[in-house]
Amino acid sequence: MKWFITLSIILLVVAMPLHRAQADNLKPLNFDPLALLVGEWQGKDPEGEPMSASYQWASGGMSPVETLTMAEKPAMTTMYHADKGKLMPTHYCALGNQPRMHAAMPKGDAKRLAFNFVDATNLATRTDAHMHNMSFSFQDQDQFSQEWVLSKDGKELPHRLEFALVK
Repeated sequence: MKWFITLSIILLVVAMPLHRAQADNLKPLNFDPLALLVGEWQGKDPEGEPMSASYQWASGGMSPVETLTMAEKPAMTTMYHADKGKLMPTHYCALGNQPRMHAAMPKGDAKRLAFNFVDATNLATRTDAHMHNMSFSFQDQDQFSQEWVLSKDGKELPHRLEFALVK
């Protein structure tokens, strides 16, 4: 038993600096132009109702997080992260499912990001209502829009959201 405890302590002492070195070598990815959205935004939904979007960093600068709040509806969160050289959002939807999409990793001053459906958790069938595609269009540093495409019963219903930076 003493031998096991001694070996465990030695392994722990050796592994701790290696783990710390790996964490120190992690570099935040270049999420431009999403990185430029960090802050507070206001806009209107397709029915003209006020809404807001907030962007901040999570996980030590490794994941941009979007919180979307629409009038009289539950807030929704989307986490963006790298996945095998692509950008992957996981959208925690008010519909109760979590669609995941892919887009090419943005390069420099991209004016548009288009995400395509990969899969979703908590989705009984592919024809159940879910966000299927999403895109960003960046007008300038103070304005952007999103287009969300809701898939329901095999039909695609686009919803355009316009945002302006809160100054």
